[in-house]
Amino acid sequence: MSEAVLAVEAPGVSAPGASGARQFWRRLRTQRAALVAAVVVALLVLVALAAPLLTAIEGQDPTTYHPSLVDSARGGVPIGSFGGVSAEHWLGVEPQTGRDLFARLVYGARVSLGVALAATVVQVVIGVVVGVAAALGNQWVDQLLSRITDVIVAMPLMIMSLALLAIVPSSFPRPVLVALVIGLIAWGNIAKIVRAQTLTLKELDYVSAARLSGWGSWRVARRELLPGIAAPVITYAALLVPTNITVEAALSFLGVGVKPPTPSWGQMLTAADVWYQAAPQYLLLPAGALFVTVLALTVLGDGVRTALDPRAASRLRVGTGRKREAKA
Repeated sequence: MSEAVLAVEAPGVSAPGASGARQFWRRLRTQRAALVAAVVVALLVLVALAAPLLTAIEGQDPTTYHPSLVDSARGGVPIGSFGGVSAEHWLGVEPQTGRDLFARLVYGARVSLGVALAATVVQVVIGVVVGVAAALGNQWVDQLLSRITDVIVAMPLMIMSLALLAIVPSSFPRPVLVALVIGLIAWGNIAKIVRAQTLTLKELDYVSAARLSGWGSWRVARRELLPGIAAPVITYAALLVPTNITVEAALSFLGVGVKPPTPSWGQMLTAADVWYQAAPQYLLLPAGALFVTVLALTVLGDGVRTALDPRAASRLRVGTGRKREAKA
């Protein structure tokens, strides 16, 4: 079939290509909150990637103990003001061990962001494959995959994660294990979204024309359907990342996530629950980092959703115009 027939654009679905990318960036630039969130996320990623360089500049590392910097007579409280803040230890030291807090915080960003992003990739890959296969398969395939998806959605994420992480040998790399467990348990919702979107797109003229031309199901999916479902998948994935960061922190807080001495924000919070009075910065620093990261990613995800959905932007403009007319 000719490309002209196959390029018929579905209502409400932006055609992929350079023009679509330009429209996306133009809409995203109009949202100041999303731009600020994007800058914050970029800085967090940069800090995580540059953790070895930053700690080398400080002259510390996240695992070395400094017993001389804590007061053993008081139970291990850091010596000095603000938890031992100094030129050698920019954010102070950890109670009892004397490990450098700045080094553990920036290395913890690598673990928390890395686990969340890896888990999101696993969720998206499984969800897209299952959703597209269910929509393109026959009735039996659709029913089977839909029932499996329903079971996955019904599973309590935290309970299943706790059970799986508790029985896996400790020799398995813990950050990789946490990412796999989260990804393998929480892909159901994105599979449902992809299935519903694919069922809608497969009835459109340009997809029907491609199928009538003799293309196989997977070629149709790769060339025609995947570009059409990219917007909702990207939107949902952007909102999954902060959720996965929270889940990783919760699992580490409960003691089944990332294990010491590997630093993690959730693990730092676990140890900080008994030190919040004697050394409050030990609790406030990882908690603040988690709050800022989750908030920035959530705002950015909402901005991506609005930029990828022209109908949402149109509704916003129409609503604003009506309010202005009412005020006039």
